[in-house]
Amino acid sequence: MKYLIVGLGNIGQEYKNTRHNIGFTILDQLTKDNNVSFEQRQYASVAKMRYKGRQLVLIKPTTYMNLSGKAVNYWMQKEKIPLSHVLIIVDDVALPFGTLRLRAKGSSGGHNGLAHIEQTINTSNYPRLRFGIGNEFPRGQQINYVLGKWSADELSFLPERVGKAIDIILSVISIGFTRTLNSGIK
Repeated sequence: MKYLIVGLGNIGQEYKNTRHNIGFTILDQLTKDNNVSFEQRQYASVAKMRYKGRQLVLIKPTTYMNLSGKAVNYWMQKEKIPLSHVLIIVDDVALPFGTLRLRAKGSSGGHNGLAHIEQTINTSNYPRLRFGIGNEFPRGQQINYVLGKWSADELSFLPERVGKAIDIILSVISIGFTRTLNSGIK
């Protein structure tokens, strides 16, 4: 069985360690934990690894957030991975910092990366893991907040929350989406 795990973010040093790049951060930690590295490929940085007999294709799109669907669609086709075996990891301002929410489907919630994926693959019925980044920003400052660096307080809790996100990803791979959802991992 093959799975496509997609961490959303933006390429470039100016976006490194920003809230919007939490998908990249989580996949970077997962590859580090498993001594795997990313290679630059078509539309994405790609790493492959095995977990409990399953093959994982991890991608960090290089298309920038607003064109993430290009990378998702390309790698689904190239690796012949069904939509049910795709998991998108994304930041979410509607959730308090560090909150993890696994969903089988849903709307883009105003997230441009999810909106482009939905538009490209013609459905919103794909699994996603939302990572709460909070909404501690003044009115009209959402873009600066989302593209901003983590606060000192957030950084102190970030490794534990990233670890929990990885636990959820690996649980989806090993016991399946529904059982992971019902297991109560948070």
